[in-house]
Amino acid sequence: MGEESLRKRKGEHSGKEDGQSVQSHEPQTMNLQKQVGLISGICMIVGTIIGSGIFVSPKSVLANAGAVGPCLTIWAACGILATLGALCYAELGTMITKSGGEYPYLMEAFGPIPAFLFSWTSLLVTKPSSFAIICLSFAEYASTPFYPGCDPPQVVIKCLAAAAIVVITIVNSLSVKLGSYLQNFLTAAKMIIVTIIIVSGIVLLAQGKTENFEDSFKDSKISVSSIGLAFYNGLWAYDGWNQLNYITEELKNPYRNLPLSIIIGIPLVTVCYVLINISYFTVMTSTELLQSQAVAVTFGDRVLYPASWIVPLFVAFSTIGSANGTCFTAGRLVYVAGREGHMLKVLSYISVKRLTPAPAIIFYVSIYSKYRKIINKNSPFSLSIFLLFFQLPHLIPEFFKERNIPIIIPVIVTLVSILLVLAPIISAPELAYLYCVLFILSGLIVYVLFVHFKFNWPQKISKPITMHLQMLLEVVPAEEVTE
Repeated sequence: MGEESLRKRKGEHSGKEDGQSVQSHEPQTMNLQKQVGLISGICMIVGTIIGSGIFVSPKSVLANAGAVGPCLTIWAACGILATLGALCYAELGTMITKSGGEYPYLMEAFGPIPAFLFSWTSLLVTKPSSFAIICLSFAEYASTPFYPGCDPPQVVIKCLAAAAIVVITIVNSLSVKLGSYLQNFLTAAKMIIVTIIIVSGIVLLAQGKTENFEDSFKDSKISVSSIGLAFYNGLWAYDGWNQLNYITEELKNPYRNLPLSIIIGIPLVTVCYVLINISYFTVMTSTELLQSQAVAVTFGDRVLYPASWIVPLFVAFSTIGSANGTCFTAGRLVYVAGREGHMLKVLSYISVKRLTPAPAIIFYVSIYSKYRKIINKNSPFSLSIFLLFFQLPHLIPEFFKERNIPIIIPVIVTLVSILLVLAPIISAPELAYLYCVLFILSGLIVYVLFVHFKFNWPQKISKPITMHLQMLLEVVPAEEVTE
């Protein structure tokens, strides 16, 4: 009843009220539309990766590396590793052209259980946690100029973070194009502060500010655990290199734009990160950088003088851009999991007027939390994606014929992933790792009860809720697309 009435309403309102996200010369289908082009794809990668990490946490890499030389080397190595991993994802994305990131790849190679466990962990812990941290970082930077000489009150920070979450949710629920345009604008804004910092560093280097680069490998820490932890902190700043794989179905010409966006976007970020760190070291010693609470703000105070207030302003733009990109892509994971029957079916419905996955986006932002420690424990799923390359030839015979990247690339990334997963567990075992494993395995109980056996009583409870949500949000199931 709810679906029929909403589809009729769609017919009545077609034309003028279809909104800015569904205008096209082609006949519209009740599906997510291909509205993300090459420029938007690059902005999605760059805008999501460059958040607050490079402006706040360079000291985490330096603390584990011990010296300027190893620190810069690790930043560059993390960029190379992210690029290699993204090339593997680009290969997968052009073979399995489904949205949802790792989810459809795990489903294709290893079956529904690993895919469900990935969605279970990602949607309940890792992605909401990351989203919350980014929004809180935005709130802290946005409120800092109004409280000179002291820390902003926690109430103000939390209210600003909540306001940012509401705005991002509304924008991405209203229109795919609006969310994409917002991401493009915020990416351009963050590149302004990146350019200012880099150009300032180049000018200082030209003026002879090179004393902090002398004996750059002195006092460096060379051990498996320290290098592993330095890589973890560096890769945290590169988090987001796989974002386009979450919106593959909405990319225009994904066979061209997906790999091209990755090839342009991630090396650009790597160059920016290395040059930003070099700029930091032109005005700060290793000790001063480690003592700074916000490295970019300290840099601005020493170099930009009266205009130093622009640093927290543009860092706020940077963090909110990263939050918008995270919300834009993570909502598609919820949408695809609902479509496959691993989440509530209503989460796979799309807006009649706007053609956006509004229920999935609202669900995603409603479960955000503040647990950061578990975020880095999602590595086993990333590892399984690279192991997937060795399983695909048996599942897809055309794999070796159509493969564009050398097999050595997934081999290298797999070996590095194994090292990054095992090194911290071996060097510093903690109960937190056991808790993470138990949480992941607890998803098996949910899977068996609600997905495998499909108990009737949850469906009886959810059916009237689904109907009311359909009428409230004006959403319907997406049409099946035959390729």
